[in-house]
Order: sequence, then C-alpha cells, then structure tokens
Amino acid sequence: MAKMYPVIGEWYQEAAEDLFFEVVAVDEAGGTVEVQLIGGEITELDFDTWNQMILLPAEAPEDWRASYTLSREDRHGLDDVYIPDNYQDPLGSIEPDGLDEYY
Repeated sequence: MAKMYPVIGEWYQEAAEDLFFEVVAVDEAGGTVEVQLIGGEITELDFDTWNQMILLPAEAPEDWRASYTLSREDRHGLDDVYIPDNYQDPLGSIEPDGLDEYY
C-alpha cells in the first residue's frame, strides 16, 4: 500500500486505533505533521510515525464541530460590556484647546 502524503484540511482514519483526525499543518522542514482530533486536541507527529500508521481517507464526521461550539452557559454574557463602578475616563478631564478657530 502506498503511503499517503498529509494534506492540510483532509480527514484521515487511523485503522489500528480507529481514530479520526484532520491534518491542520505540515512542516516539511521540521518533518512534522500537526493533526486535530475530533475532541479538539492538537497533536504533532513526525514523518516517520506518519508513515508507519495505517491510514485511510475519511469523510469529516457529522459532529466534528461539536468541540468548538459554546454551551448556552458559556455564551451568556459574551457581548456584555463591563464597566467598573470606579472607572474614570482619563480623557474625560481634557478640554479642547483652541479648536473653535479651525471650524
């Protein structure tokens, strides 16, 4: 079986462990491949390890984005602006100096 070259953005299945992952980076100079598992974990493999793996091309799983979505509790308050009670705008005390003559 010919070895597969890692292609960024492609999904693969490692047959021995039944592990699905996406290639997110290839560093030819460093001899490494970065892969992201379905759970969101990123790991780095060297080319020797990559070539020893039994890899099959795979489709992206239906729920592969599940690890990136925020729960309802996590989303609450993301867009809220917090201004502390003791906040004093340092520019609030500066008065314009002679700007009237330019208008």
